[in-house]
Amino acid sequence: MKGNGMRLIAASAVALLLPGCAKLDLNPLDPAHAVEVELRSVLRSYHLTRAAEDRILALNPKNVSAADVRDVLAGAPAPRIINIHGGIEPVQLRLTSFSKFLVGMGYPDKAIRLPGAGAYTISCYYDAEMFAGIVAWFYERDGMQPMILGHSQGCMQAVKTLQLLAGQSVDRLAVWSPLTWKPEDRTEITDPLTGKKRPVVGLKVSYIAALGGGGVTRALPNQWDIMFSLRSIPDTVEEFTGFYVGWDVLGGDYLGFGPANHYHATGRAKVRNVELPADGIRTHGKTPEIERLLLNRQAIAWINNYVPASKPAEPTDIAGNMEGICFGADVWKSVKRHWVIELQRLIRARRAASHGH
Repeated sequence: MKGNGMRLIAASAVALLLPGCAKLDLNPLDPAHAVEVELRSVLRSYHLTRAAEDRILALNPKNVSAADVRDVLAGAPAPRIINIHGGIEPVQLRLTSFSKFLVGMGYPDKAIRLPGAGAYTISCYYDAEMFAGIVAWFYERDGMQPMILGHSQGCMQAVKTLQLLAGQSVDRLAVWSPLTWKPEDRTEITDPLTGKKRPVVGLKVSYIAALGGGGVTRALPNQWDIMFSLRSIPDTVEEFTGFYVGWDVLGGDYLGFGPANHYHATGRAKVRNVELPADGIRTHGKTPEIERLLLNRQAIAWINNYVPASKPAEPTDIAGNMEGICFGADVWKSVKRHWVIELQRLIRARRAASHGH
């Protein structure tokens, strides 16, 4: 009976979710163009002056102001953000909206768009081995640990990526090129900060924001391998924030209420859980769609002054639709922090190498 019940749940979930799959073609580049794009990697085009580096090193990652972004970080390299969208169309457009929000707040557009095709997001229906492989590819070329934003099933792929990098189910992982969308014939990279060879297994992501992972999507066949380990976060990420909303059938366990939606660290990773203002399934899909807030000065001021909380409340004294503002403010604060942390680490490593030579 239990087996029949599970099959019924799985069939219902597949019927609900798969007809609207949002899997985009990745459009591999021809070899000549791929080489040209690689030559424009962050490390190859690094051009910060000593004075600019000093200003960046003086920043406090825990308190990065709008003026810091505008006057100090503008024009500086930034860690790659890998957006993994969920499975129901047009969810990829909502993460694209969120990407444009980040760009409008000051994050470099080229650090979010995929090299080559220029898309802002990748489908959750690609294998997690590919996501782990492109984490390695970007780190090797940028010198900064990437960030990942996962939405709905994209959360599950983000956690799978962490678990693969932790070596929980594999001993080796191939480097994947986001230019050709094929695995390379190697399982090691040259660490850009030390110059030493190191395997893909063991690499880290700097920050992950996971929005609406769980619910009935656990029953989809492509997610069975993580059904019982979705909330377990290994040490292959510096900071992980899980976001959930009440009455969320698609992305919340027990309708998105309570500790069942909480992620936990299996080691030393910093893990936070944030309960967002709820409107159920509508919130599940619409939360990242906040590009419109860039036109509201009061909303932007609120975002810039946001203090992280485990259960934030939307502002009631600002005119207009504030749906998603808490999510945007929390993610933007973390993105700024890890932008500075990774950039400072890169600058110090380059200076140490220069001093050594």
